[in-house]
Amino acid sequence: QVQMVESGGGLVQPGGSLRLSCEPSGRAFSSYHMGWFRQAPGKEREFVAKIEWSGGATQYADSVKGRFTISGDKAQNTVSLQMSSLKPEDTAVYYCNAGPPGGWFDWWGQGTQVTVSS
Repeated sequence: QVQMVESGGGLVQPGGSLRLSCEPSGRAFSSYHMGWFRQAPGKEREFVAKIEWSGGATQYADSVKGRFTISGDKAQNTVSLQMSSLKPEDTAVYYCNAGPPGGWFDWWGQGTQVTVSS
């Protein structure tokens, strides 16, 4: 079994930056893409960003475009999320995952808490 391990969260002031990292634990695997999701209190988990290993194409939620940058290492199955110009509405638990085309594996980890507050 594989589980994602996220790190790098914390408390940051509005306008600040954080860099999240994700690496898998468990068996080796291959995937079509890896990505980041987040879940704020009382809300559903939502897509944030993803990177496709073939060609390196990236995709972002409209709410984070221009502020967040995803990067990754296909060989290591690791992915990072550089977050800048953070806003209070970015406060959430952030999760990473991997998946085949059009979907995501059920490999959700514990996530990492990001709190944006003054």
